[in-house]
Amino acid sequence: MTHRIAILGASGYTGAELVRLIASHPSMEIVALSADRKADMAMAEVFPFLRHLPLPTLQKIDEIDFSQVDLCFCALPHATTQVVVSALPRDLKIVDLSADFRLRDVAEYEKWYGQPHTAPDLQAEAVYGLTEFYREDIRAGRLVAGTGCNAAAGQFALRPLISAGVIDLDSILIDLKAGVSGAGRSLKENLLHAELSGGTHTYSAGGKHRHLGEFDQEFSKIAGRPVHIQFTPHLLPMNRGILATTYVRGDAKEVHATLAKAYADEPFLQVLPFGTLPSTRDIAGSNYCHLGVIGDRIAGRAIVVSVLDNLTKGSSGQAIQNANLMLGIDETAGLLLAPMFP
Repeated sequence: MTHRIAILGASGYTGAELVRLIASHPSMEIVALSADRKADMAMAEVFPFLRHLPLPTLQKIDEIDFSQVDLCFCALPHATTQVVVSALPRDLKIVDLSADFRLRDVAEYEKWYGQPHTAPDLQAEAVYGLTEFYREDIRAGRLVAGTGCNAAAGQFALRPLISAGVIDLDSILIDLKAGVSGAGRSLKENLLHAELSGGTHTYSAGGKHRHLGEFDQEFSKIAGRPVHIQFTPHLLPMNRGILATTYVRGDAKEVHATLAKAYADEPFLQVLPFGTLPSTRDIAGSNYCHLGVIGDRIAGRAIVVSVLDNLTKGSSGQAIQNANLMLGIDETAGLLLAPMFP
């Protein structure tokens, strides 16, 4: 059976990544693509690398016939998706790639995003889309909220450790490096080549990054009490990839064994041998996350490094993984592409 797919916001990086992945999916067909400013343009004009694909012309959202759509991906800017999703048919399956439905508490959404949530009724039914930990909820869900890419990298490193009680919850620190595509495709002065290349910088430091809302929500839920981590992200002059270095208090070999056991049967989460650390070059363009663990020179401390592609496992690949579950398709369908190298 072929499932009919619409992608809203197809002119952005995550929209293009969805198209790239779905092009080789055995059970999905793209029947509608939307863009706002680029409506009526061919996808090949917006993204020449997709020129070989027979794709629908970009159109406005209100021009799409959703009665002909089985599942819709929303790759729209933050703060717009709530309004758009509220107007879509209530029986339509939706996977949202924005931040609009990630935080269960609408007060927390307002705290982190600076504006009231406009669709609290929809928020109540939204499922948090970290696939490996919410499979059954996602399978039964209608509206799934994809995680933040930084939040996914940190959670893969920490969730099993918090659940197993093998680390100190009050001394967790994540130092994260992210590629520039995570900032989106819109023009920003600080992302110009002359402003970014040849250097790196921290951003949203000191507890200001919005993905902290997800860390607070998920880690506190697992622990059964408030857990607040330190988190400092850095922007690197590379196109794709996230590398999160997580510092914890705990026995390094126990930390490694806990992660290896938790992810032994996961198709996309690979724990490397103890003492081996991963690189972003080994997961580029793929739906894989690699994790490595080493001991620190100070006894009782461990370092966990997790890497993933922010556009794939951190966003569009994760979205397709969730959609596969929602549509009753094999979870790995369309996602077993090998990473790009070099």
